[in-house]
Amino acid sequence: MRKLLMSLCGLFISSCSTNNVQQYANNTPKLDLQNFLNGKITGYGIVEDYKANINRRFNFSGVATWNGDIGHFDEKIVYSDGKTESRIWSIHKLTESTYEATTPDVIGKAEITVAGNAMNWKYTMNIKVDDSTYAINFDDWMYLMPDGQLINRNYFKKFGFTVGELTLFMQKESN
Repeated sequence: MRKLLMSLCGLFISSCSTNNVQQYANNTPKLDLQNFLNGKITGYGIVEDYKANINRRFNFSGVATWNGDIGHFDEKIVYSDGKTESRIWSIHKLTESTYEATTPDVIGKAEITVAGNAMNWKYTMNIKVDDSTYAINFDDWMYLMPDGQLINRNYFKKFGFTVGELTLFMQKESN
């Protein structure tokens, strides 16, 4: 019984561990946040619930600009049911591989780390569902592909449990 209990504890602890963006440090093409998030960006994606049921499809567009180490990213999401969301992120470069970002519905600041072809955003956001608002933790992973597209996998968590996921494909628009 003790062996079974220890095995279950080990499985639980390992399932709670998170990826480290540094494991992608040698992957190419190298993701330059200020270069990718500059100009017009478009994309499309899906939102899944905790059972992997797709409950929303959407189109994504954004415009990003930088002034030195300070960036602004104005994003818009149009869902297949016609509902829309918009958000303006203020992004501040801290080091060559770390940034922080704010937007009104994020609690505190988003922590952003870039390594190789990958980027990870971690933040807590207030999400409105019907007449209630929930503080949801976001673990947002983005990977730059050789064709210049960015694949975004975002895991929504509450009390350490994944309650939903988002998949988004983004690309820069040519000027």
